[in-house]
Amino acid sequence: MKRKIRVAILFGGKSAEHEVSVKSAKNVADAMDKTKYDVSLIGIDRAGHWLPPQKSAALLGATSVPSSETGIALAPGENGEIMGADDLRGQRIDVVFPILHGPFGEDGTVQGLLRLANVPFVGAGVLGSAVGMDKHVMKRLLRDAGIPIGKFLVSTEASPIPFARAKEELGLPMFIKPANLGSSVGISKVTDEATYDLAIKEAFEFDTKVIIEEFIKGREIECSVLGNDNPIASVPGEVLVHSEFYSYEAKYLDENGASLQIPADLPADTVKLVQETAVRTFNALCCEGMGRVDSFLTEDGRVIVNEINTIPGFTNISMYPKMWEASGISYSQLIDKLIELAIERFEWQQKLKTSK
Repeated sequence: MKRKIRVAILFGGKSAEHEVSVKSAKNVADAMDKTKYDVSLIGIDRAGHWLPPQKSAALLGATSVPSSETGIALAPGENGEIMGADDLRGQRIDVVFPILHGPFGEDGTVQGLLRLANVPFVGAGVLGSAVGMDKHVMKRLLRDAGIPIGKFLVSTEASPIPFARAKEELGLPMFIKPANLGSSVGISKVTDEATYDLAIKEAFEFDTKVIIEEFIKGREIECSVLGNDNPIASVPGEVLVHSEFYSYEAKYLDENGASLQIPADLPADTVKLVQETAVRTFNALCCEGMGRVDSFLTEDGRVIVNEINTIPGFTNISMYPKMWEASGISYSQLIDKLIELAIERFEWQQKLKTSK
């Protein structure tokens, strides 16, 4: 009998998006074909401690990962062997499926660790993860690649942007957000100087760099991308926001905050433009495996890229798997393909020389 592939689902994390990660991991674990995969769960608490599989398994019914004095680790060069877990002693992980959102998980840090541990992992590598997380670097690369983006400014503690300049260059309203975060955490819509000052202060609570963006009037269109060297795009979906904007509350807490239309009601030529733009974005940012590209569709038919998510949500209402399902790839088939892509990339990397 063919041995099952041993997959470790890595979730939780030291991030403001911790709860979303837990929900996503539960869905991935439930959807994995247990006849193909031997699943191990590795939860990371809010302090950054990695928890053994038995303790991690109990966390998926909760919304957060409790602290623990007993930790585990992936050692560099050990080809996926987990240290410190009695129930995995002597065993090796074949592939890691990171379901980590935000800093310390989606930004290249964990991806670098997994490269050092010499184990395949799902999703973008170190470079794609890092530039996909940093909205400032992301926008500069997209701009240089000729991909349409909105106007933006960058504010830091050392070089703050006064309200008058932001208003002059971007107009009102405008959006303020941490440069390295997702799930709409720390994002504010600004209409005057008072809300501007409050929004800047809040965004700096989550990051040392803040992005200030122009308001773009348009439909919120998303598109999933899948692949390594020859990525493909799903049918687009549309986020129909019923609140002021697509905030964290509208995404995850308020059941009436937004609704999803998949596939989006778009003419064929616009669907093609959205898909082509999503793949161009994916390639320009050196991404691999998976990504969800979020764009605005203006009244005059332009597609303006907002951002990419290199580890999109996998909850039961998340757009990434739902768009693939509408494209003919089921949730379990999507997981299979993502794992295949991870192993494919790893095998290619193993053929590269590391010395003369």
